[in-house]
Amino acid sequence: MHYKKLVKRHKTQEKQKMEKKWWHHLTAYQIYTRSFCDSNGDGIGDFQGIISKLDYLQELGIGAIWISPFNDSPNYDNGYDISDYYAILKDFGTMADLEEMIQECEKRDIIVMMDLVLNHCSHEHPWFLGACKDRNGKYHDYYIWEEGTEDQPPEGSAAFFGGNVWEWVPQVKEYYYHTFSIQQPDLNWKNENMRQELYAMIRFWMDKGIRGFRLDAIDNIVKDGHGGNDQQSPQIHTYLQEMTKNTFGLRNDVLTVGETGGTTLEMAKEYSNPERKELDMVFQFKLMDIDGVRSGNWEPKAYTLPQLKTIMESWQTGLDEIGWNSLFWGNHDYPRAISRFGNDTPEYREQSGKMLATLLYGMKGTPYLYQGDEIGMTNVVNTKISQYQDIESANFAKEKQELGWSEEKIMSYLLRNSRDNARTPMQWNHQEHAGFTTGTPWLSVNGNYKEINVENS
Repeated sequence: MHYKKLVKRHKTQEKQKMEKKWWHHLTAYQIYTRSFCDSNGDGIGDFQGIISKLDYLQELGIGAIWISPFNDSPNYDNGYDISDYYAILKDFGTMADLEEMIQECEKRDIIVMMDLVLNHCSHEHPWFLGACKDRNGKYHDYYIWEEGTEDQPPEGSAAFFGGNVWEWVPQVKEYYYHTFSIQQPDLNWKNENMRQELYAMIRFWMDKGIRGFRLDAIDNIVKDGHGGNDQQSPQIHTYLQEMTKNTFGLRNDVLTVGETGGTTLEMAKEYSNPERKELDMVFQFKLMDIDGVRSGNWEPKAYTLPQLKTIMESWQTGLDEIGWNSLFWGNHDYPRAISRFGNDTPEYREQSGKMLATLLYGMKGTPYLYQGDEIGMTNVVNTKISQYQDIESANFAKEKQELGWSEEKIMSYLLRNSRDNARTPMQWNHQEHAGFTTGTPWLSVNGNYKEINVENS
């Protein structure tokens, strides 16, 4: 057979390997519920607020909505510290409200995606409360512990939100491990009973009609021994395959996307290869790390357009017909895309937004649009440290104050890096509080809402 025909047949066979799924042909939209739309005037967004905006999302052409964590939580990290995996945070509504939202989405051919936090839970979760009372109890091994004395913790790196990864518990005279804040103890995935409890919980939400799951910090679940992330360990693939077999794989229409900030392209091929039955796609952060935002010491890092293009090209070609790409410029964890990758001045803001959207939609993968990006929302210009509510920002400011940094210097870092930039309320119109709430918003609205809002778009 002629060489060119062989190549053509090979390409055809390769394409046939990847079964087309519903998420290959839609745009997903991330909703940060607390900041999206408040229906009852308490200043906090809720499920009924989302329901009231579903026609807007349908008109945008949205096929799936990723809802930030809505389980019960003391909210030290805005819902990423879960105290009850089966309960709804009262701020957002009730289980009936959630069920209504799912039903209303189905009427509009919109899939609901749930944010699952499986690396850690809240220090107020009953499992952890039990673990801190009895070293020999059932729940103690649900977490990661090390011996030590009160004034001498085990060796460990810095926690992601500041401080040591080890925290002392006087009742059991041991240290527990936390990748993020001290209010977020890491779960011990080596414990099979704990894993099975998580799987049962996932099946519960699948039965409720959830058809998509974003797995928070999923590449952190494997630790080297007890303590220390080991994101390259083959053990993570064993866990993901086991989880899929017991949960998502029970149906053929469930989407999974893993937040894998530390992944390499080679690992992403394994994660998202359909034949391996692990994840459908991943959020990788090679582009998110390009300019130093929220990485290392938060210092600005210069980059060039060719470097940006190289990152995008490598993931486009690397996962072609092997896995699947998720496409995004930002989310609830990063500053606004236009302020970061474009020019948010009045003269160039709209052009920047169109440029970024054109680039994103020109690539192969599932686009994820973060709320407000469709109207070109920008970073907020705060003037005081006290205006920042994000736990990471607050810890950063406290740490630098103790080092003697001036407020002006701290503010310069927060203005560029803070996650609150993406969390200011959605700007619906030019009315008070941008039409987000009739009450006092939990976080102040960006001052430019009269110019930048949905009604003006």
